[in-house]
Amino acid sequence: MRIAMVSEHASPLAAARGTGGAPPPARLGGADGGGQNVFVAELAAELGRQGHEVTVYTRRDGPDLPDRVRLAPRVVVEHVVAGPPREVAKDDLLPWMRDFGRHLERRWADDPPDVAHAHFWMSGLAALQAARGALEARRMPVVQTYHALGTVKRRHQGRSDTSPPSRLRLERAIGRDADAVIATCSDEVAELAAMGVPDERVSVVPCGVDLGLFRPDGNAPAGHGRHRLVVLSRLVERKGVDTAIRALAHLPGAELAVAGGPPRAGLDADPEVRRLRRAAAEAGVADRVAFLGRLGRAEVAPLLRSASAVVTLPWYEPFGMVPLEAMACGVPVVATAVGGHLDTVLPGVTGLLVPPRDPEAAAAALRRLLNDPDRRAAMGSNAARRARTRYSWSRIASETAQVYQRAYAVCGVPA
Repeated sequence: MRIAMVSEHASPLAAARGTGGAPPPARLGGADGGGQNVFVAELAAELGRQGHEVTVYTRRDGPDLPDRVRLAPRVVVEHVVAGPPREVAKDDLLPWMRDFGRHLERRWADDPPDVAHAHFWMSGLAALQAARGALEARRMPVVQTYHALGTVKRRHQGRSDTSPPSRLRLERAIGRDADAVIATCSDEVAELAAMGVPDERVSVVPCGVDLGLFRPDGNAPAGHGRHRLVVLSRLVERKGVDTAIRALAHLPGAELAVAGGPPRAGLDADPEVRRLRRAAAEAGVADRVAFLGRLGRAEVAPLLRSASAVVTLPWYEPFGMVPLEAMACGVPVVATAVGGHLDTVLPGVTGLLVPPRDPEAAAAALRRLLNDPDRRAAMGSNAARRARTRYSWSRIASETAQVYQRAYAVCGVPA
């Protein structure tokens, strides 16, 4: 199958490990760089390994980027001119999505793929525009993965939501026009139904985890004689890093390592880091919180393996790749009971779930784990087993390809 993936703001090259002719890997953890970059890179690479031909279309955000880059065997990344060739916040990209769609329409008119898979809502706008305009003899199936829904973001962020005002209306239209919609967790299914997306078009396919990179065996940095808790996150308020910091005040025998945000050299100038440092000082734990800055992918697994527990406490979470990565490393997770965490973290089996914005509840859950090494070890073993059996990228890619095949039936194209 010839697959076109559209990922307008999240380039898979940011998650590449420098193989297959790709440029040296970028670092994840910035305001707009995170799970979607990894998701697209890993899914595309695994589909390529399974024999499919994949082209990922992403916006050109630098003047010196080549037109096409080989990401992995049978996978290339094509840079699309849409807006200025520099980094632009994703919430400001909507005015250039018509140009993005026109580029796709021109490319697909001469060389149509078998299916288009759009990642994020603005990619869906471009993909639908192109698929409906490029082909006259037949329809091209369009599959949509939102990665995050504007309805959920607005519910939790209110006036601080920087999304374009038209986002909710356009997301609904995309869901009704796409031939198939992939939800990454069960919680998202109800949100899609409320948006009017037909139930029969929705399939749940979760994110995967790189089991070669994230595994229980391997090196891990030494601690300081305390239990190490690890937060791996983009540093934005909704991720609840301040909740983890305040929970630390109730755990005198623990330290907290926070990875993510700007590179280490830029930490002092970052407004969110300054806010979190103030929170640590107010909680009396500044000497036990270390901000590590943005890490490369190869640095993440050793850090996770060094943890007694991994803490991920966002207000809401469309899926959440960090719990999976921690589980694959054999580390129990304390996570908020939201979104994709409800699917991945089995309470009392692979970790513990707590309410969002509740440092006392998070501290109580962590205390139960830190005071019981046998339980921690059992949860870590269960977590690694669950990651291997349910969340390998080979399984996720196969399930995604099955959705592509079903999309053919929806739009009347023979498989």
